[in-house]
Amino acid sequence: MNIADTAVVEASDDQIFAALASAVRREVLRLLREEGPQPVAQLAARFGMARPSFSEHLRVLREAGLVSERKVGRQRLYRLEAGPLNEVQEWLSPFEQFWREKLAGLRDLLDSMDDDES
Repeated sequence: MNIADTAVVEASDDQIFAALASAVRREVLRLLREEGPQPVAQLAARFGMARPSFSEHLRVLREAGLVSERKVGRQRLYRLEAGPLNEVQEWLSPFEQFWREKLAGLRDLLDSMDDDES
């Protein structure tokens, strides 16, 4: 069996966020995360859209570096590449910290209020 992996592309943050903007693409990533590598036909069967439209979603994910494609015989297997998601997490982390601090401040304020004030 001839197996050739496509190279994982170095993507920009904009490409990653644009890829994640689509509910279809997020669902593809979820399926690959939960069920492992899958042939394109198996993935496409889960979505009610024309094959060319689905292929466009896969192309966007590939270009963002979120999936890789491997040819096994006549099939193309897609696999999750989670590395770029670490970049998203790093970008979101300060916002998460911001909201944690705000919510802790609100909790402290509510805890300090008398029962009559609430």
